[in-house]
Amino acid sequence: MKFPRLWGRIGGRYVSYWSDNLMTNRRFMPNFLHQFFKSGNPAMNSHIQRLLPPFTTALLFFTACSTPHVDLQSGDRIIFLGDSITMQGDQPGGYVTIVRDTLTARHPDLGLEIIGAGISGNKVPNLQDRLHRDVLSKEPTIVFIYIGINDVWHSLKPQGGTPRNRYETGLRSILSRITGSGARAVLCTPSVIGERYDGANSLDTMLDEYSTASRQVARELEIPLLDLRKAFIRYLRNHNPDNLEKGILTYDGVHLNEAGNRLVAGEVLWTLGERGIK
Repeated sequence: MKFPRLWGRIGGRYVSYWSDNLMTNRRFMPNFLHQFFKSGNPAMNSHIQRLLPPFTTALLFFTACSTPHVDLQSGDRIIFLGDSITMQGDQPGGYVTIVRDTLTARHPDLGLEIIGAGISGNKVPNLQDRLHRDVLSKEPTIVFIYIGINDVWHSLKPQGGTPRNRYETGLRSILSRITGSGARAVLCTPSVIGERYDGANSLDTMLDEYSTASRQVARELEIPLLDLRKAFIRYLRNHNPDNLEKGILTYDGVHLNEAGNRLVAGEVLWTLGERGIK
């Protein structure tokens, strides 16, 4: 039966997930399907397919394939590379700080090190220029890249943004250099420039195009993707009833407030196979 091999190729690699509550933890179904399909047992596969309606089977299958996950390992050095959002995220209450405090409290035996490497105003070409100095020279094992806001936002400013082709080429270079060093990379899509959730922010169209480019690059290079763009829009649809331009997840439409930092930290923790924060 060819299905198990197809599963492995689409999913990238098999991983297992722990769960406090199997029926409510969103990582249960990917693990559930994996445990049965990887066995290659035609009778068991046939039994599972009879139990689940075709639509549900397809939905769970694609959920499993798209769920990003990076296993934490002892001695991991995790670097967050980005712009002013990440620079501020390394301050008290910021998302990098929340991730650091949460992981070190939960796993004191792993000897984890979490480093913020954000610089205000940075775009993809800036990350290319300083990648060795600020990231590779520190020999990380996991690198999160949260970039793209200024590549779009600065198109309205004198310094200019980043053309999309250079944006894509730069991301490929950054990710290839990181993985070539032996580290694991996670690419984040840019989040928001304005918090209206209905496409009414002036740069929404361009930001969506660049987010799509990030997704395409991650898919081509088989890099885990943390889709912050979708996470932010989903949150804003539920928590911004007046469709305000700012003040829900950001204090100025771009930079994270307390809720925004907690949202990003929670998404990062999920990507690392951890439960969220309360």
